[in-house]
Amino acid sequence: MLSNFEKNIINSNKFKSLIKRKSLVSWTLSTITLLTYFLFILLVAFFPDILGTKISDKSVITIGIPIGVSIILLAFASTGIYVFIANREFDKKEELIKKKINK
Repeated sequence: MLSNFEKNIINSNKFKSLIKRKSLVSWTLSTITLLTYFLFILLVAFFPDILGTKISDKSVITIGIPIGVSIILLAFASTGIYVFIANREFDKKEELIKKKINK
């Protein structure tokens, strides 16, 4: 059972606004990451020749390798972006909501 303090937080308009903002950020970053992964899989399935193209005539590295590494780095970057936003914005707003309701 929820305490009065918890009920007050859940019913707060600022808390509801914070939850909407968190959802928007997390869904946006997740969508970007998933679309990138799916587009890469579609590229592998339908245009494998593109990924097999060598970067230069003297190189043994194909275009697919840096693209694959970039996709992995995108996943790390999206996590870092969320953590940055959460630390800068979400955590501060949560503390303000708690302090305001606790008074």
